[in-house]
Amino acid sequence: MTGFRIRPARLATLGVFALAGLIFWISFNTAHGTDLRTDSSMLRLSDLIQERSRKNAELDSSAAAVRSQVDRFARRDSGSSSEENRKLTGLEKDAGTKKVSGAGLSVTLDDAPPDATAQIPGVPEPQANDLVIHQQDLQAVVNALWKGGAEGIKIMDQRLISTSAVRCVGNTLILQGRVYSPPYKVTAVGDRGALKKALDSSPAIQNYLQYVDAYDLGWKVEESKSVTLPGYSGTVDLHYAKPVG
Repeated sequence: MTGFRIRPARLATLGVFALAGLIFWISFNTAHGTDLRTDSSMLRLSDLIQERSRKNAELDSSAAAVRSQVDRFARRDSGSSSEENRKLTGLEKDAGTKKVSGAGLSVTLDDAPPDATAQIPGVPEPQANDLVIHQQDLQAVVNALWKGGAEGIKIMDQRLISTSAVRCVGNTLILQGRVYSPPYKVTAVGDRGALKKALDSSPAIQNYLQYVDAYDLGWKVEESKSVTLPGYSGTVDLHYAKPVG
């Protein structure tokens, strides 16, 4: 009688089962008995972005406190005259690094409801892109308020300066290292009549208001007798790309 021999097909089958068992063991050992899909340590990218945004806000607050203390010491030890100190205060106000108060108004923009339909006969049904706030919408409001003579502007809780950039990615706003979701509130200090007139006369805003009427995008203008804007607390250094080598 010849010796028992394992057929090639059976040998291949055993190999497949052995490989599957090895993969299972590696997966189990890596997860340490947890569900890889729902492991809370595997944060989504959006969670990481929000966490970094929160840390940036804390660092901004800390930096602003230190900067204020340094400014006080510098003025105390500089030997500057009262007139020079007044000029410096004026420059800081113009630069946006000091808080400003006065009459003003706020503009709030918001996405339309996700199930929004055309509100006006003859208008086509909206695409997803028609129902969200875009970068140009926020820029239009900011530009109009500057044109209306605003003494200072903030978006959400951050003061804008000459180098501030309004950037939207998807339906989120990225402003000076921090991330925001709609509704977006833009607040300005200045002559309320002039600010309102500048908003009403902006072609870009008039275009946005057509979408407000057609698809129920959010738009609200509120006037205030007294508004206080914080001073800009971030870095004022300019960063730019450099060629490699």
